[in-house]
Amino acid sequence: MSELNRNPLIDWLLRLYVLASFAFIFAPIAASFVFSLNEDRFPSLPLGGFSTQWYEAVATDPLVWEGLSNTLTIGVIVSLVATALGFGAAYTDYRYRFFGKTVYLALALLPPTIPVIILGLAMLAFLSRVGLSGQSLSVIVAHVVMTAPFAMAIIRLRLSQMDPDLEAAAWNLGASEWAAMRHVILPFARPAILAALFITMAVSFDEFAVAWFVSGLNETLPVRVLGFLQGQVSPRINAIGTFVFLTSMTLVILAQLVLMRRPKEGNPDG
Repeated sequence: MSELNRNPLIDWLLRLYVLASFAFIFAPIAASFVFSLNEDRFPSLPLGGFSTQWYEAVATDPLVWEGLSNTLTIGVIVSLVATALGFGAAYTDYRYRFFGKTVYLALALLPPTIPVIILGLAMLAFLSRVGLSGQSLSVIVAHVVMTAPFAMAIIRLRLSQMDPDLEAAAWNLGASEWAAMRHVILPFARPAILAALFITMAVSFDEFAVAWFVSGLNETLPVRVLGFLQGQVSPRINAIGTFVFLTSMTLVILAQLVLMRRPKEGNPDG
């Protein structure tokens, strides 16, 4: 449709639709943030008054700090391992042609399509058999399984934009396979690798269901929230939820900024 034939009414309706969709998605999150600053124990309107007491209560709770420490440690390790595995899987898809490649790609990208309850139960059964259930390592293994496909998809998309002759040209000029990997493949894929690190950490940081099944006493911060819900309604949930949301969104925005960054003039690697 050309600019001359576009209907202004349709444009405005589309804009309203987008705004309504965002409002529907973010309204509960905004409400959680507002009530986290409410001095009353129970969320109600009108607000009882402005207060940061629930953030102070969270900041002085050793169980919250323990959960945050577990979450950050697990998130960093998961992002590094999942991105490394995702890069290997994406590069295999980029470089090699082999029988059963369609099945390979389907299996590599399968975990995010499995319902988290089923995946959590399956991971619990498997990790119990190998003696790893109830440890921080259990959460790391489970989250790597969940997040590696995200890293693979991001890096695979980036590599698909690369001229396949570049690597072959490096070989013809005397570079070994590892040298070509270091000086050609990795620089070109660097934005996607950084984005994959942020995305996988965000998914790990925010994930609850699978971590609840396999973490045992080594609770992550989202699992810790469940403890506040058992037997009582705690306003600290709103404070923790706001922090988790802002952290996850920051990581996702950083990933998007890295992917959208334009390469500098004269630097094709980005």
